[in-house]
Amino acid sequence: MTASDVERYLKGCRIIRIPSVQDERGALAFAEAHHVIPFAVERVFWIYNVPDGACRGGHAHWTCDEVLIPVSGALTVVLDDGQLRCDIRMERCDEGVLIPAGVWCELRDFAPGTVLMVIASQPYQPEGYVHDYKEFIKRKK
Repeated sequence: MTASDVERYLKGCRIIRIPSVQDERGALAFAEAHHVIPFAVERVFWIYNVPDGACRGGHAHWTCDEVLIPVSGALTVVLDDGQLRCDIRMERCDEGVLIPAGVWCELRDFAPGTVLMVIASQPYQPEGYVHDYKEFIKRKK
């Protein structure tokens, strides 16, 4: 599936266009809460130095929404809402993907040097995660 397919098929997921300005000094991209990011930002973290072949994610949040933005490099984001699963290749720093609560996410195929920024609607709360896919599917029914 392409980036535009995500919006058509996975409920609540969508591509976020990150505004940017460019001039002779280079480019600057920005994301403001409630303007670009559709929630109040409570947490920001980034994933980097992912070894070749390693996967990240492999969980869903029950109450936390996230936006993933590859600020450098590329990776594949696998999204699963319990009914449909899609892979999307993210390789533009001016696009992110909104992952609402209740959607399973896996991150794989990181290009060397990739930095993925994650913007979350809640602080880290371990009890809000489900790490077992079978449990995720059972709770989605």
